[in-house]
Amino acid sequence: MPTDVIMPQMGESIFEGTITKWLKKTGESVEKDEPLFEISTDKVDAEIPAPVAGVLSEIKFPEGATVQVNTVVAVLSENGSAPTRSAVQKKPVAPPVPPKGQSALPQGAPQLVVMPQMGESIFEGTITKWLKNVGDAVRKDEPLFEISTDKVDAEIPSPTDGVLTEIKFGEGETVQVNQVVAVIGGSPSPNASTPAAEPPAAVPTTVAPVKAAAQIAPAGLSAGQRSSPLVRRIAREHNVDLAHVRGTGSHGRITKDDILGYLATPQTSPAAPRALSPAAESERGPLKDEVVPMTRMRALIAERMAESKRTIPHAHTVYKVDMTRIARLRDRERAGFEQRHGVKLTYMPFIAAAAVEALGRFPILNASLEGTSIHYHGNIHLGLAVALEWGLIVPVIRTAEGRDFVSIARAIQDLAARARTKKLLPDEVGGSTFTLTNAGAFGGEYGMPIINPPESAILAIGGLRKEPVVLTDGDGNDTIAIRSMQYFCLAIDHRLIDGADAGKFMTEFKRILENWARPIA
Repeated sequence: MPTDVIMPQMGESIFEGTITKWLKKTGESVEKDEPLFEISTDKVDAEIPAPVAGVLSEIKFPEGATVQVNTVVAVLSENGSAPTRSAVQKKPVAPPVPPKGQSALPQGAPQLVVMPQMGESIFEGTITKWLKNVGDAVRKDEPLFEISTDKVDAEIPSPTDGVLTEIKFGEGETVQVNQVVAVIGGSPSPNASTPAAEPPAAVPTTVAPVKAAAQIAPAGLSAGQRSSPLVRRIAREHNVDLAHVRGTGSHGRITKDDILGYLATPQTSPAAPRALSPAAESERGPLKDEVVPMTRMRALIAERMAESKRTIPHAHTVYKVDMTRIARLRDRERAGFEQRHGVKLTYMPFIAAAAVEALGRFPILNASLEGTSIHYHGNIHLGLAVALEWGLIVPVIRTAEGRDFVSIARAIQDLAARARTKKLLPDEVGGSTFTLTNAGAFGGEYGMPIINPPESAILAIGGLRKEPVVLTDGDGNDTIAIRSMQYFCLAIDHRLIDGADAGKFMTEFKRILENWARPIA
């Protein structure tokens, strides 16, 4: 029997993937778990293995195609068996297309199209492009419109065959999940046949008039031009106008190779102004008086950080730690440590190990608030905030309480490196119970971080400085010495963590670092 190969879901908030390369051709044999094709999403690039052994009898989507999760992308036949007639058919026969303006559904039986919920914490989406006009015929599962959220860009398929009789929201509109955005089939409303007409009475009067999809394209794209979310993200990062990029994919779709090739080729004219990330803004060169729009992702991050400050009563406490013992140990052992373990010896493993040990003694700092209950987590999943050119990501060291020093050092270096090259796996991002963020990496004394729910605490690492310190010996004599000092700022959710608990945690954390006695192998 033939076996369908589907597009896997590579993370809780990922709902589509772009096929970047087929590793087998139609007619070739493949073993179970042998890599079959490569995909790319906004968070991870991955090889997808064959689910069974057999012969690749059909490839349903070419390289460069962006496909919704759980969609069949290929068919495997049993080893040596002939593919079925449907499997070898190169082009599926489309059902008859009804004349424009006539519904494929019975009159009076319209199908409502709603804004889907693209993740547990997503409650709205922005319509970036309509792929069909009012009056156009559409087939079931054919892309109908594109949306953007703070986590994912996606094409939304049609739920049924029929004719698009009504569009309720225009491009650029932000719509709540489960709200009706279009109607397929049934009798068109009097205003639906004219895309620029005023919305019907059932739609709030604040909704902008709808324009035909052929009249408007997302910023940087000409009408009808297609690209994957990954391509659009690369374009945003490098300030590239996609209208200048030639697409070589299916139906002119701009592929990852197209945008990377464009970036590798010197351009004769600068790209048009685009919405820039804060990191890109800081490297723009001469100052100009201009206004650029926030990216959708940046706007939602701003909204969520503001929501965190509004809903969580933050309290901060700052401790200065004498890191001289660790600084001397690191200077003495760094060359041998790297030679033995293949990992650079930085300060982060010491800090992470101390935080994990202190969390084990004061588990309230590792807990979460769930309604009127406190969830004490059975493991410490340590988040590490990594600054990227295009934003911030928090990979996670799972079950950090069971790791030794070398394992923590390896995990920190590995996760940070793969975060910067988009090689993280879906389960390596999210689900942290306590986070470290290195505010001192950019020269700051310390930062006052914002808690990322559902966590209840976050520790900001300040800059390491040599400074004069007054030391008192056992006889009460004072001396001045040059010591390596570092600030640490802890933010807590004051609803479940008291200041006394925060102080006890930080005192223990400070004691471990200043009196470091653990072996580093």
